[in-house]
Amino acid sequence: MNPDKLFESLREEVRSAVPENMKISSIEFEGPVIVIYTPEYDEFSGNDSLPRTLAQKLRRRVDIRPDPSGLEDPDKVKDKILAMIPKSAAVYDINFIDDTGEALIEAVNPSEVVGKEGQLLSEIKKESGWNVKVIRAPPIPSKTVSDVRGYIRANHDERRAMLKQVARNLIRQTLDGEQWVRLTTLGGFRQVGRSASLLTTRESKILIDCGLDPGSDATPYFGVPEAQPLKDIDAVVITHAHLDHCGTLPALFKYGYEGPVYCTPPTRDLMALLQLDNIKLGYGEAKKILYEAQHVRKEILHTIPLKYNETTDISPDVRLTFHNAGHILGSAIAHFHVGDGLHNVAFSGDTKYEKTWLFNPANNRFPRLETLVIESTYGGHNDVQPSRVDASEEMKNILSQAAELGGKVLIPVFAVGRSQEVMLVLEELMRTGKLPKMPVYLDGMIWEATAIHTAYPEYMNSQLRTQIFQQNENPFLSPIFKRVETAAMREEICHSPDACIVLATSGMMSGGPVLEYFREWADDPKNSLLFVGYQSEGSIGRTIQRGRSEISLNHRGKTIDLEIKLNRVTVDGFSGHSDRKQLMNYIKSLEPRPDRIVIGHGEDRKCTDLASSIYKKYNIETKAPQNLETIRLR
Repeated sequence: MNPDKLFESLREEVRSAVPENMKISSIEFEGPVIVIYTPEYDEFSGNDSLPRTLAQKLRRRVDIRPDPSGLEDPDKVKDKILAMIPKSAAVYDINFIDDTGEALIEAVNPSEVVGKEGQLLSEIKKESGWNVKVIRAPPIPSKTVSDVRGYIRANHDERRAMLKQVARNLIRQTLDGEQWVRLTTLGGFRQVGRSASLLTTRESKILIDCGLDPGSDATPYFGVPEAQPLKDIDAVVITHAHLDHCGTLPALFKYGYEGPVYCTPPTRDLMALLQLDNIKLGYGEAKKILYEAQHVRKEILHTIPLKYNETTDISPDVRLTFHNAGHILGSAIAHFHVGDGLHNVAFSGDTKYEKTWLFNPANNRFPRLETLVIESTYGGHNDVQPSRVDASEEMKNILSQAAELGGKVLIPVFAVGRSQEVMLVLEELMRTGKLPKMPVYLDGMIWEATAIHTAYPEYMNSQLRTQIFQQNENPFLSPIFKRVETAAMREEICHSPDACIVLATSGMMSGGPVLEYFREWADDPKNSLLFVGYQSEGSIGRTIQRGRSEISLNHRGKTIDLEIKLNRVTVDGFSGHSDRKQLMNYIKSLEPRPDRIVIGHGEDRKCTDLASSIYKKYNIETKAPQNLETIRLR
């Protein structure tokens, strides 16, 4: 049956599922979503259970929208909507999309627009006649969030065309015969960096992550027959926004990929920020540029955001659900339900099985689970880290000593994740008087990444959400934090005699503003260099961390030799990765327990060590494959 006949068959199924009194002007298919247009939108807009009921009947996501031909003028509607919303909502903007009938309200406090049990939002929909949706406006204005949302609105036609093509792909006819599931390791196995896995069934090809090696800029092995041609890949799923998991993704669009990208909403925004910065750094350091900004923009248009615990079809025989991974904002464990119960496999991405200052522990419960692909960054038998409480105490002691000396403290951080955790600890220590107040300068992308965090507080742990919303104490807005906005300001900080703390990117000291401070402060024993994150083998950060007394660095095209006299300290416990004990406890706690565990994202000996220990303790089949291996899962 051709796609048009399949669509018409689906339309008939939809018509038979909707209430008899519901008039339908058209039924469209946008990606995995069935869109029902009705000229009587106000009659059904208050019934929030109807889309859920239809979704259960049709086993597809459903969205009900007003017929665009009957919509009232946006200017008049805007005034009407604003009159209904309390000022406490702090509405930032309202954008209207005529052809979908959507009115997007950006508010600092979206719950004030929604109202108790969604009552106010239902009234706004009914009175306005538009499909009103509420999104959060960041308390700290984020250029990235604003640009991403604006770009999608401005290029809505192109996005709709992409979604319709995805819909056609999802309903294509499948083949009869034996079904199977295979996993091909394209990167990030027996190593940390360039993570990429290909999940292949008889019907589908799904790429999970598309990373870049932070040390060597190596990319996944896309030249293998299984991954070619790129246009035949049904979907790309990104677990989180760190470049070792998404740094090569825009290059796929450069070389022929035209399909969808699935990730959480925060991941979409954060990975765009990091990828664009990666282009900038590449030009600044005369490195090979894998892609241009136009390819990042295309990636944004092709991204279909999916919240935690939402399930959607991503190919004719694969359904995807995201679960919290506890690693960074929006990080997800990607769970795939293949076929009609044929196989269930979860890719953990990077996980933290501990409640942190930012996030709840990684999810450990799934409806079904036969295979788990898990990281082993700290999977070695000696990789046991202190708790967050112990790490905070150790940081307090180190910073107190540094303050007494009157020196500077430089903390290399990744812009996303560790930066915000360190900020929360510093804010609490200074607010409670456990640490003398001093300026904390944020250099690099840290401020912008933090602004994105404030746009998605629902992805943070419940304690932090309560602090931000109910107690009205947003720690990220503390006056101790100062944004470094210019090179002149950076220069002034470098030569100031006053004690201070600087958080600067990059986290492994492979480039970025952190090296500017290091060059100025390295030869003074009063200063301190404080490591709080993973330093990969071969990185500048790892070399300095090991105690080198001298190092050569490239500075403005010239090689300079630096004598290192500053105090070097490592505070473990801030990592967003589970340590050995947490990894083993995570396996123990899994419900259900998988039949097979595949180990990746770790140095060679750590992968094999963790695999051996899991097998011996839990009698679960384990594999620690190298890159370019294929494993039959079913």
